[in-house]
This record gives sequence, structure tokens and C-alpha cells, in this order.
Amino acid sequence: MELLDNAEPVLKQYKGLLCDIWGVVHNGVDVFPSAVGALEAYRRSGGCVALITNAPRPSESVRAQLEHIGVPETAWDVIVTSGDAIRALLKRHPGSRFFHLGPDRDRALIEGLDLELVNLARAEYVLCTGLYDDETETPEDYTSILGKMVDRQITMYCANPDKVVHRGERLIYCAGAVADRYREMGGRVILAGKPHAPIYRLVFERLEETSGARLASSQLLAIGDSVATDLSGAAAAGLDTLFISGGIHGHEVGSTLDQPEEAILSGFLETLFHELPSLRLVGVQPRLSW
Repeated sequence: MELLDNAEPVLKQYKGLLCDIWGVVHNGVDVFPSAVGALEAYRRSGGCVALITNAPRPSESVRAQLEHIGVPETAWDVIVTSGDAIRALLKRHPGSRFFHLGPDRDRALIEGLDLELVNLARAEYVLCTGLYDDETETPEDYTSILGKMVDRQITMYCANPDKVVHRGERLIYCAGAVADRYREMGGRVILAGKPHAPIYRLVFERLEETSGARLASSQLLAIGDSVATDLSGAAAAGLDTLFISGGIHGHEVGSTLDQPEEAILSGFLETLFHELPSLRLVGVQPRLSW
């Protein structure tokens, strides 16, 4: 598949975008100006943009983060997070007791919910939002606590299915990696973010509220950089997809993030289509640009 120099002709074929944030709009440290410009231009052309992210926090927290790092509100219409989707599941269990596995900065996820935060011994389930210290820890550091959870046959609600993300030029572990370790040990995990259906149902609802009409899947385009979450989720939801090759898989397709090597990218895509035969890929860009 030929690399797109600009995405304008592709984007204009759709009425709505489901655009990933981390890896497409920023890398956790720096904003990608061309991606912001593309989303702004798309909205000016009449399209509706939903930013969809596996952040384990409510959308309002992500809104504040985007403002802080310099992503303007002119680049999007709605934000939907894995945190929003997991909150919707937790609301079904009012008065329940849970243990929080993750950093204190994620506590906004449960604000306003009728839940009781307790120690692990009293918990009915565990809410995992990430590692306590993702700068230094790995999932192996959690073997002991996960073992205690397995012994109690306690369910883990994972608020972020991502296994790793870029923070600047470094890869750091996310809640999804801890959830994987728990499953390997025999634990039960519930996920709501990409690539799982709950977050897509929620984003479709938010887009309908914003645009005033229910958009058909054929009118929507997913944009993402992760095969495991963005592309797999879009394929399961029946959405056309634009792959951003310079994100999480950048070093797998070439010597630089912004310029993949054609032969390596071709092999990567061949493997991708074999693993995801239902994927409807309409284009590839190293970085999203108009």
C-alpha cells in the first residue's frame, strides 16, 4: 500500500473520525503539529472528530491534559476514554468495595461513583489503572500481589488495555501489561477500552449527540497507530482505518519514525493482513497530516 503524502482526500470521504491520541496526536511529551492541523482542517471542512483513547481517566481529565500540552479544542468535538467506558461498567455495582492498583493520579476515575475504596483483603474486585511507578517498574514486580488476587479468585477491571506507550522516546508499561500477567497466572480480567466493544458503543453515542444524527459505520474512519488496540478495535467494529506507521510500531517499519522503509513496511502490512483479515485499511501515513 502506497504511503499517503497527505490525508485530505481520504479524510473528506467520511463524516466522522475516531482518532487515537497517544501516538497520533502526541507522544506523551510533544504534540505533533501536523496531526493537530489535519484534525482542525477536517473539522473546518464539516467533519466531526472524536478523540478515542485508552487513558484510564475520565474525558475531562484528558481534556485538561491536552490543553496543558498544547492541543487546542479546535482539533476535536468529543473525547471518549477507556476510563469513561470502565466507569459505565462500575456504575452497575453501587456500594461495592474495590482495591485500586495504580497511581494516585488516576483516582479521578472513581470520583462521584457509589463505591468504597478498601484494602485488598476486603475488596470484591480490583480496579487496575496502571503501575504505581511506570518509570521504573515492570509487570513482574506485581507477581506477589497478583498471586494473592488469584488465590482469592478476584476479578480485575482493567481501565487501560494498552500494554506499552511511548513517553517521549521511551516505552513504558501500562495497565494492559499487568492485566496480561494476571491472565497468565489464571486471573479473570474485564476490559472496556480499545479494542473492546464498550468504548466503541460509547463513542458512537457521543458522536450521535454531537452531530445530531446516527452515523453509519461506512461514514466513519478510525485513525490509529497500534495494531493491538486501534486497528484490531476498528476491524471488530467494522470501520475503515488509516494506519499511522510512525507511532508505537515506528521502529518496526524503518530506520526513522517519519520515513519507513518501503520493503520493511510492505512485510509488516502483509503480516498485519494475515493476522487481521477483516481489517479495512484505506491508507498509511507516517504522521497524520492534511
